[in-house]
Amino acid sequence: MCKVLLIDTEKRPLSPIYPAQARQLLRNKKAAVFRRFPFTLILKESRPDSPISPLRLKIDPGAKFTGIALVNDSTGEVVFAAELKHRGLAIRDSLTSRRQLRRSRRNRKTRYRPPRFLNRTRPLGWLAPSLQSRIGNIKAWVEKLRKFAPIAAISQELVRFDLQLMRNPDLQGKEYQQGTLAGYETREYLLEKWNRQCAYCGVKDVPLQIEHIYPRAKGGSNSITNLTLSCEKCNKKKGTKALKEFLKKDQSRLEKILKQAKRPLADAAAVNATRFALLYVLKETGLPVEIGSGGLTKFNRSQQNLEKSHWLDAACVGISTPILNIKGVKPLLICANGHGTRQSCRTDKFGFPIRHCSRTKFHFGFQTGDLVKAVVTRGKKVGEYVGRIVTRASGSFNISAKDGLVQGISHRYCSIIHKKDGYSYAS
Repeated sequence: MCKVLLIDTEKRPLSPIYPAQARQLLRNKKAAVFRRFPFTLILKESRPDSPISPLRLKIDPGAKFTGIALVNDSTGEVVFAAELKHRGLAIRDSLTSRRQLRRSRRNRKTRYRPPRFLNRTRPLGWLAPSLQSRIGNIKAWVEKLRKFAPIAAISQELVRFDLQLMRNPDLQGKEYQQGTLAGYETREYLLEKWNRQCAYCGVKDVPLQIEHIYPRAKGGSNSITNLTLSCEKCNKKKGTKALKEFLKKDQSRLEKILKQAKRPLADAAAVNATRFALLYVLKETGLPVEIGSGGLTKFNRSQQNLEKSHWLDAACVGISTPILNIKGVKPLLICANGHGTRQSCRTDKFGFPIRHCSRTKFHFGFQTGDLVKAVVTRGKKVGEYVGRIVTRASGSFNISAKDGLVQGISHRYCSIIHKKDGYSYAS
């Protein structure tokens, strides 16, 4: 089962303990809760000579989700697991919106302001903000976990998707096609693209076959945009029929498949662009970094008959993977939300300012996004509420509790559980 992270009174990371031991320490008042996410206890005494079992931090980076696992190499026990959801797509959409607003302002009949295109240079190793945020999220969590756990080594999956080969398998002949990762990356990409189900009937948890949307017999190519996944029954039933003929009675599924087939390789490109930048960031920690291929991760997972998930993929990264003990492990679900906006005012759809934003973030010691517990003892809203708050200068806060939004809770009833850090959590 997932263990509880532990540090001593001098904030030195100690070996994680079982939940029963953590409860006993809290009952005896020998420790206190230091942090909620990840859940960490702090002892009320120093333990400089306490024996420590070194852990390995394993990372499976992805375009939308990154798997994280802390593994004890000697016992194979998974001590901590998490799945980190990135906000790269949200950043890209925000930058697109900002660019459109600025461009529309320049094109209106207002004071001329020339566009700034060629007067700025980018530093070496520059990445787009949507890509840099992925690296920043992983780096932040590596630094957090190093503070609370005795991490001695890091493993990273370093997979490369050959986009040109996936688009055009005949690019440089058969020898190039038959590389060590060609078959793996094509199949894995299709499994992610088509949600690990048959494109024609939607069945899951059955053996899936790679199938040509437009049959090879009728001139279809081996391009990744012409490949999908189907169960054996649908594959045989379709045969060499054209897709429109095969799904002429199901127009909605036909439109969905055609739309899905044209989806760009943005996720694979994001992984390619950030893989070495992330490796350099991990090496800067000074810890030994092991890299493993995507094929090795899948082999390790298949050998131990583990299901497909981001945190299990992380636990299976690298040649150092032992026989894993995952009994009772429940991953922490982390979603990157950012720290709000720096806009001084909101704009309407035409780019004109409509509302100015307050520059004051803190009110009565709280800020919007803090996780609080409010115990209301009188009035119409008597009860106990736990959730994220939206602060006001008046001191009357809103709480996004589990059962919905609760408005008008006084700051006097609130106590902080977890300070805002740009992430939301679930288990």
